[in-house]
Amino acid sequence: MAVSSDIAATYVRGPGSVMRRLLSAGQREDRALAMLMGACVLAFVSRWPALSRQAHLDGTELNPALGGALFGWLFVAPLMFYGIAAVSHIFARVLGGRGTWYGARLALFWSFLASTPLILLNGLVAGFIGSGPALSLVGAAWIAAFLWFWIRCLTIAERPA
Repeated sequence: MAVSSDIAATYVRGPGSVMRRLLSAGQREDRALAMLMGACVLAFVSRWPALSRQAHLDGTELNPALGGALFGWLFVAPLMFYGIAAVSHIFARVLGGRGTWYGARLALFWSFLASTPLILLNGLVAGFIGSGPALSLVGAAWIAAFLWFWIRCLTIAERPA
């Protein structure tokens, strides 16, 4: 399936069925890394409206802010996600999980990629409306969706054999 179809299926049918299918494709580290980098690129793109608004309102230059966001999302964030996936796998092992390191990475990376439509919406709200209840509501919806996807996918990945 295409990534966009998988994202839609994650919202409609639930993250469990998509995660089972992704795991059944075998251990593909290249695919997991592509998911993470794609999600990080989309998160970087989601920052553009807010950074543009901030630069316009403050009268500052936009390019340094974009450069900082680019560095953060494409170089620092992937390393942090690998660390978070490792910690989640260790935590799942303590609770009796029998999955692999790859499964924990895939669960986190897929959950992040599947939640990018809400990240992009959050960026639009931040850029066009600014801070306020609307931004808080969309941010809370993104966090809730991401956590639901991650917990469900990690449960599938760490299920005892």
